[in-house]
Amino acid sequence: MSQTVLSTREGRVAILTINRPDKLNALNEEVRVELLAALAEVETDDGVGAVVITGAGEKSFIAGADIGEFAGRSPFDQRFAMRSPRIFDVMASFPKPVIAMINGFCLGGGCELSMSCDMRIASDKARFGQPEINLGLIPGGGGTQRLPRLVGMGHAMRMILGGDMIPAAEAKEIGLVDLVFPAEELRAKTLELAQKIASKSPLTLKVAKEALRASEKLAIEDGITYERDLFCLCFSSKDKEEGVAAFLDKRPAAWTGK
Repeated sequence: MSQTVLSTREGRVAILTINRPDKLNALNEEVRVELLAALAEVETDDGVGAVVITGAGEKSFIAGADIGEFAGRSPFDQRFAMRSPRIFDVMASFPKPVIAMINGFCLGGGCELSMSCDMRIASDKARFGQPEINLGLIPGGGGTQRLPRLVGMGHAMRMILGGDMIPAAEAKEIGLVDLVFPAEELRAKTLELAQKIASKSPLTLKVAKEALRASEKLAIEDGITYERDLFCLCFSSKDKEEGVAAFLDKRPAAWTGK
């Protein structure tokens, strides 16, 4: 049974909890392996419509990598440790919606993991940062690429080159976080949104995510063409027929994901 990643369900929402509170939920090899396995399980579970990632305890979401693993590691060792599949890339391309529920420190690899999620919802007590520069390192989980896309180059430079933490309110102001709630409301508010999303057509959620993610890679003209193609593709689905019929009949839709 998994010890460092706990998987629970609330309705159609899977909650994956990094369970190393004594280490501030730092990412080590065991966590990465177990999180990949947990994601593989929920990906094929038709009863799961959305995923929430969080950290155990009240202090930390994920306080970065387990620095003890870096001691004495050679460039070759590190390259091997970063072999595919990488958790950051798996998260970023995951077909179901993923929400980071950030309950405390969100630093280094933890901040990078949150940026790989589709949405970030934080406690007002959360703190964010990319402190790798203080160790003579740079972010290695996509931070130099995803952070400027979210907050702009200036804020990304300040966070990565300065290595300081910023509070949740500032993270929301610059676009790193989508929503901030009082700590005591974080879980309820996050699950409320996750359940709402999970109630939609599973097939259409996947297609919508694909179109949105494509906007990060395509020129706008190509992206609009791709969106049009996906929109037309939706007309071949049973869920489109059900959604239109339910709207006209003034009843809730019964999605099948087909």
